[in-house]
Amino acid sequence: MNNGNKAVSLHSKRLIMKIFCLGMNYPVHNKMLHGTLNRPEEPVIFCKADSALLKNGKPFFIPDDLGRIEYEGELVVRICRLGKSIPERFAHRYYDAVTVGVDFTARELQAALKAKGLPWERSKSFDGSGVIGDWIPKEKLPDISRLRFHLDINGKTVQEGFAGDMFFSVDMTISFISRWFTLKTGDILFTGCPTGCGPVSINDHIEGYVEETKTTDFWCK
Repeated sequence: MNNGNKAVSLHSKRLIMKIFCLGMNYPVHNKMLHGTLNRPEEPVIFCKADSALLKNGKPFFIPDDLGRIEYEGELVVRICRLGKSIPERFAHRYYDAVTVGVDFTARELQAALKAKGLPWERSKSFDGSGVIGDWIPKEKLPDISRLRFHLDINGKTVQEGFAGDMFFSVDMTISFISRWFTLKTGDILFTGCPTGCGPVSINDHIEGYVEETKTTDFWCK
């Protein structure tokens, strides 16, 4: 990271292995989805296909056949070592960088699938639906549980989040996931939408910030 408060591009040649996502992990978004607060008993995990990943500031092309597409700005962490059945007290050793990502969601399709009791990966895992920005090394930031982040569209802040509001912390979630999945270097974790998702339109300019450092910058086409 340089002195101009701009995140360093650390994508390098790391391969993205698995994309894990957390659902309903913040009280406000949880209540918005259910009409009342419904805290899950354990982390709600789903995955995106590797073809969902969009990075390096490439534009997001809004699908014209999936109905309403909504943004969900999220804090994202990068796994940096191999691990299985990781105790929560050691989970902090298994990620090394943070960014802001966008979990794009085909909201009407998701609602239709949920109403039928069907999996809703089609509404969350379509091509380009998982945007990530440039990574900030963890050691350059405050305690991850105290991080604030926000998402701007066309210069206006539309989402603000505080990691301390999560139902399930990053460390707790990594420990939980590793009970079933072997974590590998390059895996990434979207930690959930804090509040205030909404639709995107062609020519929207989206920017994401961890604290005051811009990590994410792309356009919708």
